[in-house]
Amino acid sequence: MRKINTQILEDKIYEMALHAGVNLTPSCIDAMEKAYADESGKACSFALKTIIGNSEIAKEKAMPVCQDTGLSVVILEIGQQVYLEGKALSEAVNNGVRRAYRDGYFRKSVCDPITRVNTADNTPAVIHTEIVAGDKIKITYMPKGFGSENMSRLFMLKPAQGVDGIINAIVETVKLAGSRPCPPVYVGVGIGGSFDTCAYLAKKALTRDIGTRNQRADIAEIEQTALERINALNIGCQGFHGKTTALGVSCEWAATHIAGLPVAVNIQCHCVRCEKEII
Repeated sequence: MRKINTQILEDKIYEMALHAGVNLTPSCIDAMEKAYADESGKACSFALKTIIGNSEIAKEKAMPVCQDTGLSVVILEIGQQVYLEGKALSEAVNNGVRRAYRDGYFRKSVCDPITRVNTADNTPAVIHTEIVAGDKIKITYMPKGFGSENMSRLFMLKPAQGVDGIINAIVETVKLAGSRPCPPVYVGVGIGGSFDTCAYLAKKALTRDIGTRNQRADIAEIEQTALERINALNIGCQGFHGKTTALGVSCEWAATHIAGLPVAVNIQCHCVRCEKEII
């Protein structure tokens, strides 16, 4: 049994949130540079060059890389040999987020869903926990913007719709979104599970490095086919019509009921921010 004081977790969340607010992931930058090199349209080329330049300025000056500094999503994979001591887990996570948004001068965007009153510190964060083997905690922190989040969809497909139905749902979601989620987008997909778990899988898929493929060959083929069909839509960067509408498609899966085929499609804009640490 390994004891971990939640103050350590709080401090780590603080560091990760500060870094994520001003830095795109390396795989995102690589994907956008590749898209820029491949692009022939003047408007799309200009937009991609501007986005890449903006990310460089944000990193250099330690300023938010996007005005939408996001809703904090935290995934904690907690080893079953870990004993947490100190303040409550949720309190530690939210304290870390609160401190980072204050010290980083990040926009506070969290509010009550009914009254719309802002909580003024960007908490509470969305916290997901998984119990895994071992005596460590893997922390994944992602600030999720809502221009893209609002374009996400969940489908309860019929089993007979199969792989074609899954790919159609992914492509249809991006097509209907058009330029609104600030493309080029990153598409996270959850396949299977239940109504709620497939949505979580779609979110978790967005924490993967862009360009990685699922270990299952058939699901990797879904990722590749969906990406090709999305980029054939000719929406392009910021909707200016071009070769790259999506930087990547990542799918995660879970077993489901014989009567169903849930599919969730979670859209992420070009501003992919995600940090991972193990303590």
